[in-house]
Amino acid sequence: MANPDCLFCRIARGEIPATIVHEDELIVAFRDLAPQAPTHILLIPRAHLASLLELADDDGVLLARLMTVAALLATDAGLDRSGFRLVTNTGPDAGQSVAHLHWHLLGGRPMSWPPG
Repeated sequence: MANPDCLFCRIARGEIPATIVHEDELIVAFRDLAPQAPTHILLIPRAHLASLLELADDDGVLLARLMTVAALLATDAGLDRSGFRLVTNTGPDAGQSVAHLHWHLLGGRPMSWPPG
């Protein structure tokens, strides 16, 4: 179920403009407004989940779809040849700034390790 006050739920419903690169019945993917890499796409479930901590055993189809779409978008951006990072942050100490489960697809430049 969507949260009427959630920024990402509002983007998924089309109430707030975003550069959508993919949408289907389960997820929406759009370009980050403050990109940290040449390719920086956010992938979100349409259903409002605040973080990974709210996932349940029956969310496997959602997670599989999200990973499949992330791979497709990475390939479409040419990142399959050079590499990419897919990351989710959980909680403020990890850098989660929007309380809606989301993944960052980052690529197009060398990434360092460890992050943060």
